[in-house]
Amino acid sequence: MDQTTVPPSTKEGPLSCMKMDFVKPVGRQNQTSVTEFVLLGFSGGRKKQTLLFALGLLVYLLTLAGNLAIIVLVWIDQCLQTPMYFLLGNLSFVEICYTSTTAPKMLWDLLLRDKTISFIGCALQMYFLVTLGSTECVLLLAMAYDRYAAICHPLRYTLLMSQKVCWGLLACSWAIGNFNSFINTALVFSLDFCQSNEIDHFFCDIPPLLKLSCSDTSVSQLVTFTISGGIMIGAFGLILLSYILIVFSVLKIHTAQGRIKAFSTCVSHLTVVSIFFGTIMYTYLRPSSSHSMEQDRLVAVLYTIITPMLNPLIYSFRNKEVHGAVRRALSKDRWSP
Repeated sequence: MDQTTVPPSTKEGPLSCMKMDFVKPVGRQNQTSVTEFVLLGFSGGRKKQTLLFALGLLVYLLTLAGNLAIIVLVWIDQCLQTPMYFLLGNLSFVEICYTSTTAPKMLWDLLLRDKTISFIGCALQMYFLVTLGSTECVLLLAMAYDRYAAICHPLRYTLLMSQKVCWGLLACSWAIGNFNSFINTALVFSLDFCQSNEIDHFFCDIPPLLKLSCSDTSVSQLVTFTISGGIMIGAFGLILLSYILIVFSVLKIHTAQGRIKAFSTCVSHLTVVSIFFGTIMYTYLRPSSSHSMEQDRLVAVLYTIITPMLNPLIYSFRNKEVHGAVRRALSKDRWSP
């Protein structure tokens, strides 16, 4: 079969030489085989990049420390070995993995200005990002179900949240996450990418990759909206339903102190749900024509870097059980021979 060489782009820029080295002509006219992408990331001079690197490194280290602390406390403290803290420990593990899919590469780019990422590396980054994001959606739903069972059915709580049920909820969240990610990653990376290999983002994500493609992306957008949107909206809707039932149940409590105590166990979870679902719905459920890459980058920083750092603080703030676990972990009796 005859091959037609794709003419070089007439647009030139600081990355134009690098870009064309990684875009190889293939059989059909105006289509290319990309072997590497360039993550444009955050613009600015050297001083701004260095400042962003320092801030990003600090936030990443705080995220690792906070979430690892939650995991260790749940593991070593008998008082925290309950269904609620079992799910919280797994949420912390997901948060560590989630932020680690984007933050190290972002920091590397800011420090060394090496903004390239291989085609396979980009696909893997997007796969793990979507898997972990979808898993967190379902895991937050499982935590809402735990609060519903504890407040609305306290006498049946041990049955409704048995160890078998907890592991089943965890397995279900990971299965849904991997299924969603496999479908989306396969669809996005089966598209053709023409001329440019510059991704206007600091990681490989669905919206900027769809913008970069020269193929018809209507099927990919429809699948993303149907499957990913279905998971997000479905999980968020069931969480809302759980809290509506919780509110009705709490209002039946006769004492104000009892109502406050019941609601206080839900505040942390509601805060995390609001931040997480608000940002990802804004990013993935808008029409592609309304996407602003500058806004998307700022929102992405919130849900991939800032939120994982805040979650341990949100769940430990004014939490007497966590405070008690920290005191017991730091006590001399635990470590004395």
